[in-house]
Amino acid sequence: MEDLLLPCLGSPWATQCSYPKKVKGARKGTNGGISLNRGDIKHKKRKAGEEAAAAPRALPTEEDIWFDDVDPADIEAAIGPEAAKVARKQLGQKEHSLTLEKEQAFSGLTRAVALDCEMVGVGPKGEESIAARVSVVNQHGKCVYDKYVKPTEPVTDYRTAVSGVRPEHLRQGEEFEVVQKEVAEILKGRILVGHALHNDLKVLFLDHPKKKIRDTQKYKPFKRRVKSGRPSLKLLSEKILGIRVQQAEHCSVSVSLGDCPCGLGPPLLSSPGVCRAE
Repeated sequence: MEDLLLPCLGSPWATQCSYPKKVKGARKGTNGGISLNRGDIKHKKRKAGEEAAAAPRALPTEEDIWFDDVDPADIEAAIGPEAAKVARKQLGQKEHSLTLEKEQAFSGLTRAVALDCEMVGVGPKGEESIAARVSVVNQHGKCVYDKYVKPTEPVTDYRTAVSGVRPEHLRQGEEFEVVQKEVAEILKGRILVGHALHNDLKVLFLDHPKKKIRDTQKYKPFKRRVKSGRPSLKLLSEKILGIRVQQAEHCSVSVSLGDCPCGLGPPLLSSPGVCRAE
């Protein structure tokens, strides 16, 4: 063995015949080869995985979003905003702005509906309330009913700054008895969603089965999340939906939307059990 090594060590190519360097953290294999410790292999795999995760993801193209029958809002929730942007471009829609209404959705009555009433004041100081506008939206945010109501007694406070109601609206309103009957028909057998619904039902002189009411003011998970015993719709919308409502005059349609964006992202009422049938 030494006779074989000596010519090599004395030759100009001795550096090429040197022994392999010792690798830190390695052990000699049974066949004379060098093998890495198991810990080092795991570390290299983990590092490779981190590098792959850190690599920027390719943005979706029009070829990736080939389906044209899916709501961009659903695409955004499932894939992301860039994919939704491509889908909207293909459909000829404008850039997305946060909305509680699904752009492409069923516009008729659904198993859950949301109700809201705008009210005006009657009596000497306008402290008593009567219905002035009644709005109902379905669980996709589509308005299925919206009517002004002729007052049943003289209005002493239109509360326009809050209600958005003006005298000319009520002059062209529907008779109260008609509105009451139509709304009762809509609510029959359906889950009713709203905020402080006892106020809305009171001015309509209606009731609804307790087991079919979903009141966002009374829903305990919401109350815990916003740390309030009687949270306002404004607070719930801001903290849970990330949307600011009731910034100026109220609109009963938009308030109903705040109550019932079922199936939207992020949905106020998508929590398990809120809209389930009893």
